Amino acid sequence: MTEILLIRHGETDWNTERRLQGHLDVALNAEGVRQAQALGQALRGEALEAIFASDLSRARQTAEAIAAGRDISVQIEPGLRERCYGAFEGLRHEDIRQRYPEAYAAWQAREFDARMPPGERPGETLREFAARAVGTVVGLAVAHQLRRIAIVSHGGLLECICREARGIGWSKPRDFDIRNASINRLHWNGSALRVLDWGDITHLRQDALDEVDRN
Repeated sequence: MTEILLIRHGETDWNTERRLQGHLDVALNAEGVRQAQALGQALRGEALEAIFASDLSRARQTAEAIAAGRDISVQIEPGLRERCYGAFEGLRHEDIRQRYPEAYAAWQAREFDARMPPGERPGETLREFAARAVGTVVGLAVAHQLRRIAIVSHGGLLECICREARGIGWSKPRDFDIRNASINRLHWNGSALRVLDWGDITHLRQDALDEVDRN
């Protein structure tokens, strides 16, 4: 029985530009650092037994803010990376639509076995990515069997986990938000994931961010 705090990394400049990051290593911007610090303060009273993060710096930086002041270190798990988008990586959504119209349409339609054109790395199909995302998160819960853990990852992985936990598949449009530095609580009961609470960003209110600036 494990409670999982599933957290998306703080904001990056590429998030604001709608530029696809994928496996590219993009750091938090100044706002993202503030968000991560506010997140760490909000979770200070949570009894976390482990903190896991993607090896990409935007997730690692966010996780380190949660670990600050605790007697535990961030455990890096490459399986928590964002989906690899092949040639799409580094491009804005409009650029992708213009350069790769057919592949872009397949991506937007969430075609399960469509693969992006290859770039620096070969892209993952949605089927491959979803299997990796769910397998990694469940694998961490099964392997460690702790009461409460934090997992810091990326928007695509959070979508995979929420859809899996709610059993809604990929044919339906997304009806939930995936915000930077949001806290999403799930329960692993040994055989299935269940959403307890989704999309908590109360710690990102302006007064909380102002408190970060004062400290």
